[in-house]
Amino acid sequence: MEILADKLRPKCLDDIIGQKHLVGEGKVIRNLVLNNHIVSMILYGKPGIGKTSIATAICETIDKPFRMLNATINNKQDFDIVIEEAKMHGEMVIIMDEIHRLNKDKQDLLLPYIENGLIILIGMTTSNPFHKINPAIRSRCQIFELKELTIDDIKEGLDKASKYLKGIILDDDAKSVIAKLSSGDLRSAINLLEVAFYSTMDKHVTLESVKNINAKATFFSDSSEDGHYDVLSGLQKSIRGSDVDASLHYLARLIEEGDLDSIYRRLSVIAYEDIGLANPAMGPKVMAAIHASELVGLPEARIPLGTLVAEMALSPKSNSAHIALDAALEDIESGTTGNLPSHIKTNSPAYKYPHDYPNSWVEQQYLPDNIKNKKYYKPRNNKYEANLYKLHVEMKGGKK
Repeated sequence: MEILADKLRPKCLDDIIGQKHLVGEGKVIRNLVLNNHIVSMILYGKPGIGKTSIATAICETIDKPFRMLNATINNKQDFDIVIEEAKMHGEMVIIMDEIHRLNKDKQDLLLPYIENGLIILIGMTTSNPFHKINPAIRSRCQIFELKELTIDDIKEGLDKASKYLKGIILDDDAKSVIAKLSSGDLRSAINLLEVAFYSTMDKHVTLESVKNINAKATFFSDSSEDGHYDVLSGLQKSIRGSDVDASLHYLARLIEEGDLDSIYRRLSVIAYEDIGLANPAMGPKVMAAIHASELVGLPEARIPLGTLVAEMALSPKSNSAHIALDAALEDIESGTTGNLPSHIKTNSPAYKYPHDYPNSWVEQQYLPDNIKNKKYYKPRNNKYEANLYKLHVEMKGGKK
């Protein structure tokens, strides 16, 4: 029995939910399709937001032969067969899931055919391709990031799905809860709708019927109507503002949802964005708490997470390091760079090795000439950072 999410697979770009920055009027992927000129690309983003839908819609629209492969599941022989098919057609689009797992043998097999145009590769991944995909593949592909779907996007998808469920009556509050429970994953939302529909005898999907399938619906139907990302924002801003009670409140909401991954990601950011050099031990502490939480799972995971969040809220705060980096990035983006001083280039005999000098410091220029006096870092007046900077100045003989 074909699942509803597969029946709803878009046949053209107009059927895509969200991702207007890529497939909307005048946008890059739509224009490529209209010009009948598809290039190898990597689509990356969270599960259920349209990677496969965009890939298949492209192929259906331009009417090119295509095959779907999985970098992990399909073996080298499967790849050989597809390449032979491509030779018969003169051209073939390969839609490849989990491309970040493509091993060297399969990669070496594909690369020459991507180079000569016989294979057009559309890779899909939930991982950041700049970190996880081999540079040899990455350099031959355009990289497009898909954005998270909004609650309204999910509701639009549920409305489309409802047309395939004969006789369905979908209450608005049930639809809202399904959309919230999906956490931006349209496929998950459609699957939940389908289960809710077939679990009733009268074809009436109510809030109660959704609750019977997923107990988390009780939390999401809270009269506050705060969205998932708003609660994450509340957690970060409460920790940043050193309000320990509010921090624990928003952590409790997120734990009730059971979305540990979102908690882990946000706390990892907070440790470096908001606490930073005021308490640099916080980064490793976050990793330790995440590891402990993964080992024990819920409900016990609330114990290391609660301890961690309380300490983060009580900790001194500093954003000096990432503000300094942002200032440096602004210079790079505006072209304010210049060449490295020759004495710090690779194997330069003029380089002075600091460890050969008292306090491991010797005066020499490190920044390019045109920005040699630039000061990105400005220390904050917290105990750890102030002492660290004081030691830094003393090491340099009083020079700031």
